[in-house]
This record gives sequence, C-alpha cells and structure tokens, in this order.
Amino acid sequence: MPKPQKGAKQKLGQRTAILLIIILLVGFGAVVLRIGYLQLIQGEELSQRAVEQQLHDTEISAKRGTIYDRNGKVLAQSASVWRVVMAPAYFTEEEEREYVASRLSDILDMEYSDVLEMTRQNVYYVSVKRKIESKVRDKIIELQDKVEEKFNLSNVIQLLDDYKRYYPYNDLASSVIGFTGDDEQGLEGVEFRYNKFLSGTNGRLVSAKNSNGTDMPFEYEQNIDAQDGNSLVLTIDETVQAIVEKYMAQNIIDFNVYNRGCAIMMDVNSGEIIAMATVGGYDLNDPYTLVDEKAKEKIEGIVNKEKRQKAYSEALSEQWRNKAISDTYYPGSVFKIITSSMGLQEGVISTDNTFFCPGYKKVATETIHCHERDGHGTQTFEQAVINSCNPAFMDIGDKVGAEKFWQYYQAFGFSEITDIDLPGEAGDIFFSQDGSMSIVDLAVGSFGQNFSITPIQMITAVSAVANGGNLVQPHVVKQIQDSKGNVIKNFDTTVKRKVISQEVSETLNTILAHNSAQGGVKCGYVAGYRVAGKTGTSEKKIDINDDGEEDYIASFVGYAPADNPKYAMLIFFDSPIGNGYYGSVVSAPVFSSIMEEVLPYLEVETEYTDEEMENIDVVADAYVGLSTTEAENQLKAKGLVPVVKGMGDKVIAQVPESGSTVPSGGTVVLYTDNDSAMETVEVPDLTGYSLWEVNNVAAAYGLNVSVKGSSTSEDAVSTQQSLPAGSKVSAGTVITVTFAAQTGIAD
Repeated sequence: MPKPQKGAKQKLGQRTAILLIIILLVGFGAVVLRIGYLQLIQGEELSQRAVEQQLHDTEISAKRGTIYDRNGKVLAQSASVWRVVMAPAYFTEEEEREYVASRLSDILDMEYSDVLEMTRQNVYYVSVKRKIESKVRDKIIELQDKVEEKFNLSNVIQLLDDYKRYYPYNDLASSVIGFTGDDEQGLEGVEFRYNKFLSGTNGRLVSAKNSNGTDMPFEYEQNIDAQDGNSLVLTIDETVQAIVEKYMAQNIIDFNVYNRGCAIMMDVNSGEIIAMATVGGYDLNDPYTLVDEKAKEKIEGIVNKEKRQKAYSEALSEQWRNKAISDTYYPGSVFKIITSSMGLQEGVISTDNTFFCPGYKKVATETIHCHERDGHGTQTFEQAVINSCNPAFMDIGDKVGAEKFWQYYQAFGFSEITDIDLPGEAGDIFFSQDGSMSIVDLAVGSFGQNFSITPIQMITAVSAVANGGNLVQPHVVKQIQDSKGNVIKNFDTTVKRKVISQEVSETLNTILAHNSAQGGVKCGYVAGYRVAGKTGTSEKKIDINDDGEEDYIASFVGYAPADNPKYAMLIFFDSPIGNGYYGSVVSAPVFSSIMEEVLPYLEVETEYTDEEMENIDVVADAYVGLSTTEAENQLKAKGLVPVVKGMGDKVIAQVPESGSTVPSGGTVVLYTDNDSAMETVEVPDLTGYSLWEVNNVAAAYGLNVSVKGSSTSEDAVSTQQSLPAGSKVSAGTVITVTFAAQTGIAD
C-alpha cells in the first residue's frame, strides 16, 4: 500500500487543529455568554434567591394610628395583642409534639390535627395564631414554663407583639369612621380613605437558614422595628354625634321610616363636619353581623346557598353605606333656597316683587300644581318663600332662565362631587349632561324635583347661602399627627369660589328666619335662637316598599343663629311610612330637638324674646334639708309651684332633683317622710293631643311637661314623649313632649 503523502498529513493536522479551536471557541464562548447572562441579566434575581435561601423574613405588624374626635376622645385605637409562634425543629420526640399540640389546640381553640401538623415541620418558625388577648397570653406563658420543665425545651413556643383594632363607642359614627380587616387594612370610612397615614410601616424579623434550608434558632434572628402609624383628629364632636344619633334613631321608630335616614351638621364657615349620622349603623367591632332584622329574616328564607351568600353580601354593603354622601335624592322644596339665591343675585327678582298663585301653573302642555290646591293668591317674595309656593318659584325659575340656572347649579357645586374626604361619594343626576333643560324641566327644577343630588351637596350649598356666599370644602379630618402627637398636617378652610354676594346672603338669612317663625318651618323652631330653615318633601321614583303607594323623602335644612350663621344641619328620612311624611312633620321637629341640646353645648349664645322668657324652663335648686316653709318660699320666688307630701316638717327628697330644669310655672314635689317618698304615679299617654290638652292631662297626674317643637301651630299635636306611657315615676317628674304640625305646610 502506498504511504500517504507528507502534504496530505499536514492538511489533516491543520483541519483537526482548526476544528479543535472552533470547538474550544464555541464552548468557551457559550460559557462566557452564560456567565454574562447570569451576571448581567439574572444577577439581581439570583442574588435575591440566594438571600431567600439563606434567610427567613417574617413581617412584624406596625401599630395603627389612633382616631380622635375634635376634643381628643378616642374613637378608634389599636390595643396590644400577641401572635403565637412555634419552633418545631427543636422537637426530637413524638411525645413532645403531641403534648404541645394538645395543649396549644385547647388554649387557642384550634383543631388538634392542624397544630400537630405544624409541630412536624422542620423549621424554627411557624405562625400558629394571631391577635390573642391577655387571658390567652397568660395561658401561653404557663405552657412555656411547663414545656421547659417537662422536656427541657426553651424557645419552642414564643409570643410576638401584635395589634387589634378597637372602637370604644361601638356603632357611633360608624359610617364615618369605618373599620379594618384582619390584616389591619382600612375597609370603610376614614379608616380606608386615610389608610396610608394610619398604617405605619411594618417591621421585620429576619432569621438565618442552614445549608439544609432549615431556619436557624431564635438566637440567629435580627429585628427591624416597626414604625407606628400616624393618628387622625376628626372634625366630628362625639357629644354632638351622640345627640344626633339619639334623636334620629327614635324618629325612625316613631314614623316607621323604611329605608333609614341621615343627618349632617356642618360649620358653615369652615366646612368642618361636626356630626354625620346614617341611622341604622353597625357595630364597628363586629361589622360583619347584620343589624337589620328584616334583612336577616329575608336572607334566611333564601334556599339557594349562592343566592343567599350574594344577598348577605349586598345587605352588608347596604349596612356600611353612608347615605349622607352615597345616596342621591330629589331635594324638593329645600332647593328653593338655591332658586331664591339665583333670582336675587341675577337681579331678576327683589324683595318688592309680588307673585300670584291660583293653585297651579300651566307649562307647555303640563299643569303643575301647588301644594295649596286653592292657591295662595297675591303674595310678596317673602310670603312666597314662607308659603313654599310652587307657582311662584316656577315664575322665578322662568325669570332666571335655563342657561343661568345651569350656571348657578354648577357654581353651587351640584354638578360635581364635593370631594369630601370619605370613600363612596356619589355624583348628581341632572336633566342632561350638558345642562340643557326644557321649559318643563326648568319649571319643576325650580322647586327641586326631577333631578338628584346628595345630602352632602345640599348642606354644602346651603352653607354657602348662610355664610355670605362662599362655597367651602367639606371635610371630616382636622389634623394628622405623628405617633408622638406632633401635628404634621392641618386641614384648614378651603373656599372654592364665591357664588352669591354678602347682601343676597343676608337677605335670605332674614327671610328664612321669618320662615322658621311663621311658615311650615315652625316645627324646627328653637327657643332662644334665631333659626333659618326650609322643609322639603320630595317624591321618589321607585316604590321601595312595594306597597303600591308613593314613597317620599322628608327633609329639613336649617342653620343658626340666622343673623350670624355658625352651624347648619340637614335632616333626611327616606320613605317614612307611618303617620306623616311631610318634612315639616317628620324632619323639622328632630332638627329642633337636636339643636335645643347642641347649640348650648357648642356655646352659641341665646337671645330670648319677651314671650320666650315668660315660658323658659327654670332650674330647680336644692331644697333637701330645708324646712317646708323655707322650701315653699324659695320655689314661689322662682315662679314654681311647691307641692308638699308627707307629715314631716323638713324636706327629705324632691322631684325634680336639684339642677333639673322645670317648665315655668311647673311644680316641684317636696317629700317630708319615707312613706310619701315611695309614692309613684303612672305616666299617661300624652301623644295625639294639643298643648292645652297635654298640660291638663299631665297636671291631673301631678307631672310636669317640657315642650319641644311647634306647639303653637293651630293643628299641632303631640307626637313624642320622653317617658313611655305606663312607666312608674315620682310625682313632679318632667316629661318632654314634642309637638308637630299635622299638615304639609310649606313643603
């Protein structure tokens, strides 16, 4: 065989070398590219994964900030509770696991099998249960000692700091405050809106892991402290809020209000909300329990599980709903305040104008009636306001015109949300999005029908009328403070714009004050204060009660003092289906009752008329220990009538007690022996009577009557009494009786 040529061998060697070089270049290139990719592209991710393999990171809860009322009363706070954690890697015997699982499951009310499964994990950190209270914590500490004593195991069970949200006043201002979930995140109200300020920054518990991926013992841990959240100071006054809720809740019962009600009290000059109540609130400490018994019964009757759960969720959402900002309604005659402002500001009407009302007005093809079907005849502008005459206000709306009406509607803030610092605010529903209106739209719109706004929009607009024409930003938070109490943010008054002049404002304040003394607003009259106000009764589109009858919104808005307005309040009841539905009957008396308590508390000065001074309540002094003669003389000097009971010559007890208010000319019963002091009388039913009849009945039983509401109206009758009929009380006891007109005057 011939030998290969030398040149051929060289070529083969060259090819082999080139091939090896190519293989080496490709191989090393791939390695270099892979290293580059891992370092440059995936470097950060891989580093993080390496850290995660070496460290176990546990979040430590931050303490949520406290919520205070305007006077520093705690409305919501986070109290210390504890988290139970376990290090099961310390266990070496099954007996140890079973013992700890048995004791922990009993103490923590957990399933034994679940806890036993936790004890078998080969880790040094397992969270067993959160938010345990002090009594349970003490039992855990006892168990720690027993485990160490029995098995010589320490640190196998640990307690870490945790927090739980508490609401000291339960359901007070529930729709404003809101609540938190299990993770301490705000879910409703200011708890939700200001969650980022209240939450704080959670800390971390970082523990090392060994090469097997098992957590190292507790001594290898590092703590990064949590930073507590900021606190809120609300504009809400707890005392005022409680008074508002008390009277609103009673009126819901008295007038069988089907769909709850709401009230807003606002500082007209600053926009601060002093009280905001949605009646039928819920316990903030137990927000997932339905309060409405009717809703619960309805849900329990649903057979299908999915439909029942859906109905339950919808009922909860309704329970949490803040009607004051989330519900829209036809404002009705309350809106006549705004229509009046438009006409006066534009100069198309003046206080010298007169209007003729035949009881109706023809607009295009429609005949629109006045509430007074026989008509009011010729009347001045002030009389038209007092009479709440629909034809007169249709005339005013016509003079203003659709274009200007829309401009003022926008200026008063009805076309946009107020942006109050609460979640869930609804917007208005106007006749059209561009503000265009037919002549019929303009006619009915002039007295507040066929368009929808929210209660917060209404009270904000009325406050602008009261305060000289400035539309202010409503808000419920006054300050944000850090965890040490230092103020980090103040929420000052924000004036959005000027909508009417000071002169127009003062004119309307005077007219609306006369309205509260002469018109349908007499039910909202408050002795000693000049109150301006307006009632409203508006129809609803939907028959919410499914009873085939029309449903109504009964409302009232007023402010005081009329000559120097400070506080405005809107009262709103949705679908009263009891005895009466007019704003003058249902809502105005509640306004009167609330303001009668709230205005003195807020230190608004009184200014009594001579007639009011004659009927003003008198404060009873202390007569116990005096002789009967001395006590009788002192009472007569105060204009009170003494009634002596018993055979003694010294007073041992008195009714009403010292410091109580007694109606002028009322009686104070002086008891002179033990037998007489034990005597009682039965409270009669004082509702459904005129003032004269109530006084006669009460006098026959030896009781005093303190009068609230519109007792001087010709058709006024008593609608409520502070003590239920049939109660046993001492003679001389003062019973507060509320009166209301029984017709829909000025609605």
